[in-house]
Amino acid sequence: MDRRKGDRTIPLNTPTMAGGLFAIDRDYFQEIGTYDAGMDIWGGENLEMSFRIWMCGGTLEIVTCSHVGHVFRKTTPYSFPGGTGTIINKNNRRLAEVWMDNFKNFFYKISPGAKKADYGDVSARLQLRDRLQCKSFQWYLENVYPESQFFMDYNVIGEIRNIETKQCLDNMGRKENGKVGIYACHGQGGNQIFAWTKKKELKHDDLCLDASRSSGYADIIQIKCHNQGGNQEWSYNKDKKSIVHVSSGLCLDKADVGKDAPTLHRCDARLSQQWELVDISMLDT
Repeated sequence: MDRRKGDRTIPLNTPTMAGGLFAIDRDYFQEIGTYDAGMDIWGGENLEMSFRIWMCGGTLEIVTCSHVGHVFRKTTPYSFPGGTGTIINKNNRRLAEVWMDNFKNFFYKISPGAKKADYGDVSARLQLRDRLQCKSFQWYLENVYPESQFFMDYNVIGEIRNIETKQCLDNMGRKENGKVGIYACHGQGGNQIFAWTKKKELKHDDLCLDASRSSGYADIIQIKCHNQGGNQEWSYNKDKKSIVHVSSGLCLDKADVGKDAPTLHRCDARLSQQWELVDISMLDT
């Protein structure tokens, strides 16, 4: 509402869009390169088009008073050779290679499967970008999507490894309100990428580790970051290698026997309360 100056009817600029629910002038659609013909079937085309429109001089708007009908089929009328993940990884790598510049390496750390994908020839799309004199992905982040995780203000971003068990904190693919897990470190990024931010959050994507008095501080839950400290504030002592939950004064510890989630215990410097924050460079190859 702030961006609309209090008027709900005013169209709102948006960094990205859904691929099946948009309207565009036909001539302009042709001018900016239609779809990437090298992409297959489904997935990633909405982001590719979003980046391209903004970076090449256009705008994307959510028109709040528009109405769209979208009928879903009961079954998919087409197949995904090699599986859905294979197709989506290929498409995502194409958009990363053409539009994301060095930031593609940040994306590959978060989605390592995409980096392994065979993405075909993108020379025609690179020529299109050059012909249209498109701006950089850094420009897109700074001017279109400054809230992006790419510009997260962090101390360390990478793996959080337990010294005793050699396991890493792991999102486990869980959504909001799911417990954070702990699993054998695999070095492949993805669900084991966490950031310790300047605000002293332990963060995976937009979820922060949160421990509250209501659970006796036994459960460490992944909750949307609120930027208010409190139950989401954690300090790291590099010398002691301890991660302390500030509001409770308890230390992050390995999972209790029979459990698959780390917990909090009174700090006593035991080996299981020692953690290594392994920084992973996000913009280097």
